This record gives sequence, structure tokens and C-alpha cells, in this order.
Amino acid sequence: MEYFVILISAIFVNNIVLAKFLGICPFMGVSSRLETSVGMTGAVAFVMVLATIATYLIQYYVLVPLGIDFMQTITFILVIAALVQLVEIILKKVSPDLYQALGIFLPLITTNCAVLGVAILTIQDKYNLPEAVVFSFATAIGFGLALVLLSSIRESLDLVPVPKGMKGIPIAFVVAGILSMAFMGFAGLV
Repeated sequence: MEYFVILISAIFVNNIVLAKFLGICPFMGVSSRLETSVGMTGAVAFVMVLATIATYLIQYYVLVPLGIDFMQTITFILVIAALVQLVEIILKKVSPDLYQALGIFLPLITTNCAVLGVAILTIQDKYNLPEAVVFSFATAIGFGLALVLLSSIRESLDLVPVPKGMKGIPIAFVVAGILSMAFMGFAGLV
């Protein structure tokens, strides 16, 4: 039951983008087309889960035992950057088709603050490793849900007359605000 609560909470109640406002740059940047949103969701989910596992292990088996847990943020940033590079190299060698499908999304994940945010939140919320993995996966699903919803709405907005000053990013921010308020309705769920 505890894993189910973590799952529902991370996807709907505490959505990383719409409630915690992390990952706004890729949320706005790649939400203009549905295909790019789905690609970014897959890449973020993959890297977020791997980064959470790696940072969790480093936190509890290196930083805390050595008494240097104050180095958490810089260490996590380096680990995430190295992990993204490693994943990129491995995918290029092992599966060139998947590497081509992900394209520019992998390097963009290095600068996605949602990945770092999830790694830090798992430590702050004192999750054990299985809970941290469920939390990171559910957070990636919540990120993807918000991204796909916004991109679908933005594609629909291309078909209707929008005032010139509101086209593009301004209307996307208005829609994101309305989505955020809609997700607030899940607040009492968990």
C-alpha cells in the first residue's frame, strides 16, 4: 500500500512540474509537439530512475560514511552529468536506433533540474532504495503526464485563433497555470 501511495502522490498530488515547479525549462521547451514530449518523457524516466539509484547509493555508502554529506548537491550534479554521458555512449554503441530516436533529448536531461530535484527529495524524504525507485519512476510518469497534456493542448491551440501577443509561450504559461490549478484538485487524495 505504501508504494501505491508514493506512486499516486508523485504522479498527481505532488507533480514535479505542476506542484513543485521543477523541470519548467524542458516542460515549456519541448511541449510544442506531442512526439517530442513523448520522447523527452521516455528519456527523463530512464535517466531519472538510474540517477536516483546511483545518487542514493553514493549518498549512503560514500558521502555519509565519510562525513562529507555537505557535498551532496555538487556530487549529485556530477553523477547525473556523468550518467547521462555514459548512457549516451552505451546507447550509441549498443542500440544506434534508440540513440537516434532519443536524439537531442539525452544531453538536455543533464540540465533538467527535475532529475536533481528527485535525487535530493529521495534523501530528504528518507526513502529506502525500493521506495526511491518507485518515487523516481512515478515522478517521471507525472512529468510525462504534464508534458503530454500541455503539448496536446498547445497543438490544439494552433488550430484556433489566439491573439497575436499570446501566441507561443505566453499562452503556454496560461495553460500551464490552469493545469497546475487542476492538479491541485488531487491534493486531498493522498
